Amino acid sequence: MEQLGKILIVDDNEDVLFALNLLLEPYAEKIKVAVTPDRIEHFMTTFQPDIILLDMNFSRDAISGQEGFESLEQILRIDSQAVVIFMTAYADTDKAVRAIKAGATDFIPKPWEKEKLLATLSSGMKLRRSRCEINLLKEQVEVLSSAGSATEEAIIGESAAMQNVFSTVDKLRDTDANILILGENGTGKDVIARLLYRSSPRYGRPFVTIDLGSIPEQLFESELFGYEKGAFTDARKSKAGRMEVATGGTLFLDEIGNLSLPMQAKLLTAIEKRQISRLGSTQAVPIDVRLICATNADIRRLVEEGNFRQDLLYRINTIELHIPPLRERGNDILLLADYFLQRYARKYQKEMKGLTREAKAKLLKYPWPGNVRELQHTMERAVILGDGSLLRPDNFMFQASAPRPKKEEEVLNLEQLERQAVEKAMRLSEGNMTRAAEYLGITRFALYRKIEKLGL
Repeated sequence: MEQLGKILIVDDNEDVLFALNLLLEPYAEKIKVAVTPDRIEHFMTTFQPDIILLDMNFSRDAISGQEGFESLEQILRIDSQAVVIFMTAYADTDKAVRAIKAGATDFIPKPWEKEKLLATLSSGMKLRRSRCEINLLKEQVEVLSSAGSATEEAIIGESAAMQNVFSTVDKLRDTDANILILGENGTGKDVIARLLYRSSPRYGRPFVTIDLGSIPEQLFESELFGYEKGAFTDARKSKAGRMEVATGGTLFLDEIGNLSLPMQAKLLTAIEKRQISRLGSTQAVPIDVRLICATNADIRRLVEEGNFRQDLLYRINTIELHIPPLRERGNDILLLADYFLQRYARKYQKEMKGLTREAKAKLLKYPWPGNVRELQHTMERAVILGDGSLLRPDNFMFQASAPRPKKEEEVLNLEQLERQAVEKAMRLSEGNMTRAAEYLGITRFALYRKIEKLGL
């Protein structure tokens, strides 16, 4: 017989509790007992039973079953998916029908027949598992729906560097290997991750993304592993984590280089054991995910400095994929510029057909520190502000790099140095306050104060 999971037995007769505990112990994962219904809420939040065996009559009277119905109502308020099986020595058809209508799963008369009791509990456990699977499927459907409605970015590139990327992706078409995507900010690592997903055997199953650079460390576990109702103050209902929702599909961990060492250890454990436990629960949940990770950091330098676990790196980089910066992609700059021009000309209803020769030369000469993302925003701005059918060089205003001061002219003013450091950190992090604070070696709140003080 399959395991019955965790069972809570509520009955005011200690002989009944002892007998049921003795009978069910070989079949149940764990058993808890309570002699009064006022302990139900405590066990619902701390023990989280799969099945509740509930007596219908307690101290108020012997036969009406009203206390049982009140307890059932309380249980379903706490967990609408709870499996509750009533027990009573005063069974009749009307009471059984009323119990089922009120939300009970089944009805067992006292004294019970062992085989019938075990069969009823087995059916209840199957129902519990089915309800949990349905809830998970609903969350996966939501993920798939949102992924399907998301606009897929075109992947444009004729350069040798990008052809190498496409060739590697094609070789990975029929594999389930974990991939680590490396590249500067704005190179399109997330776009390549989606291409890997679309060309994998797991296409059509969940593709779940999580930006580790934007999630505070204290929320990492609840986001990745999920939580049970009551696990913390705002946990008003149970929620599956991203790894659980991604089961059967692909999990994309962006900016994995930002993960702290304690969180790296927890992620590594989940990957190695292929299971997780929600916050507030000790029950292991099996997971089956393909990992695609990405970072703009020099991850091997982080390993050498002791800021990234080498064993975790081995787990996530079965295959490494390097995305070249835009400045190394030659004529791809013009192909992408034309693509974005056509897109934003349609969006803003502009009659624009292309760029002048001088404008093309200007785009090719610029180093594009923000890569494809910077080019995209540059083209959108140019289309919005531009006139005529062609974009000219003066439609593109690039911020010139400030020359390094000579030694005798070095800036020594503390406020000016601080301003330069904050501005550079904001540029490197593309406005992400958490990452900017990390670059500066200060807290995010200290960064807010400095921005206010410097009037940035």
